[in-house]
Amino acid sequence: MEKENNNTVKAISMMMVITLVGKILGLVRDQLLATNYSVGMEASAFLTASRIPRIFFDVVFASAISASFIPVFNEYMKKRSRQEAFKLSSNFITLVSILTFIITFFGIAAAPYLTEIFADGFDAQTAALCTSLLRILFPATIFTGLAFSFVGILQSMDEFNVPAAMSIASNLVIILYYIIFNDRFGIYGLTVAFLIGWAMQAIVQIPSLKKKGFSYRPYINLKDEGLKKIIALMLPVMVSTWVQPINLAISTKFASRIFEGSGVSAVEYANTVYSIIVGVFVLSIANVIFPKLSRMTVDNDSKAFGSTVGSTVKITSFFVIPMMIGLMCLSRPVISVIYERGEFAEFAAEITSNALFYFTPGMIGFAVQTILSRAFYAEQNGRIPLISGIISIGVNALLCSLLWEKMNVGGLALASSVSQIVAAIILVIPMQKKMRIFDIGFIKEFIKMCICALIMGAVVLGAKNIVFMYIDTNFIGYIACCAVCVAIGAVIYAIGTYALKVKEAVIIFDIALKIMRKEKE
Repeated sequence: MEKENNNTVKAISMMMVITLVGKILGLVRDQLLATNYSVGMEASAFLTASRIPRIFFDVVFASAISASFIPVFNEYMKKRSRQEAFKLSSNFITLVSILTFIITFFGIAAAPYLTEIFADGFDAQTAALCTSLLRILFPATIFTGLAFSFVGILQSMDEFNVPAAMSIASNLVIILYYIIFNDRFGIYGLTVAFLIGWAMQAIVQIPSLKKKGFSYRPYINLKDEGLKKIIALMLPVMVSTWVQPINLAISTKFASRIFEGSGVSAVEYANTVYSIIVGVFVLSIANVIFPKLSRMTVDNDSKAFGSTVGSTVKITSFFVIPMMIGLMCLSRPVISVIYERGEFAEFAAEITSNALFYFTPGMIGFAVQTILSRAFYAEQNGRIPLISGIISIGVNALLCSLLWEKMNVGGLALASSVSQIVAAIILVIPMQKKMRIFDIGFIKEFIKMCICALIMGAVVLGAKNIVFMYIDTNFIGYIACCAVCVAIGAVIYAIGTYALKVKEAVIIFDIALKIMRKEKE
């Protein structure tokens, strides 16, 4: 058991490192976009055009592929044979390829109408550019469909590093374009580079698939029992995974009306930073735990299932809560360090940091929702996440319509945060009734984490004000502020949680002490 836990920790740690590298490269990619195009017409048109194919893919497939495919694939591997599981995979990949080709065809044909739907605040010139770029980018749905299908196969076979690394390959392609070709080919060349980057996400996984013994054989059988099971689970899962992409689509629609369309870029840049900070940790854990939960479901091990879900939410909360409070306190310095250079000036930094501040409270909702959704999918139950997703989207749309004029981009980000929290609450209630994953001990520890994080936040705000009393608010000043405040915040939170005997803090301190003793010896 201890060996299995160690292997899980190693898998999560390695996946977090690889994911972090990919996210950092993604951040560099967006830094280069901000430096070269700021929040101007070309940036807004490009970001909207790149968002629309992803929305279509996310709405129709995305997490639904892995969420519905992995449990059935694992069932075939356990109860049938590897050959049968691979045959099911080929059938599934063929179906996904056909559907993504259809989506691409209609997406290219309907590009002008899609631009109008998703960004009705654009002027004629920006809308025309967005339409042209969208037609180039829509084939990305085909490559992404293949990439996510490959991810499902590899993660089911406990290969997490290569799927996590696919974003590294795609981001490197785009970064190289900025360095070598951007001055010559501009925004249209960048669009082609993004398309090549998406293709790389599928290509880099092929060697690992061959190493695992998988070889694709074109095959389609809509009457196949396994495929029917995947589709039956996929339909409700599809809607439940709409929350993030549709919420962003709604935000983009309203953002196109703010600051002459510059609101789109501000929301996208802020969401990128938010996603990197929360996503590296949460998604690394969720992606490793999900196949394990699927196997527990096949084995009918409900006790281990409930214990794993509860402990996963708890350890995730231990890290996410201070990150959430800290990022709210440091939203402006963080944005300035990452983006404020070149064409990205003070106004762009101000509106982007405002969006980031209000996106951040949704971190805890995103974390809980991500973990619990995968717990339901592992049980092949998409109904509860379906209900959660529909309500969350409704909440976001309502709040966006109420807040966008009063709070600008901050209102759109706040609407997204509230919708994430609502989605999480809706998932917690039935899971708690079924498995009692949160006992009184968990609640007490959660409250202790929140108290320590709030104290940490107060200290960080004080430290930020002191730093800027002695250092100018320029690039160096912002770096110094982030470094000092993060260090102080981490120490305050660690000491506070240890003093209150939060289990995760005690474990971390014990490990640190053991390492220090070994070094002295």
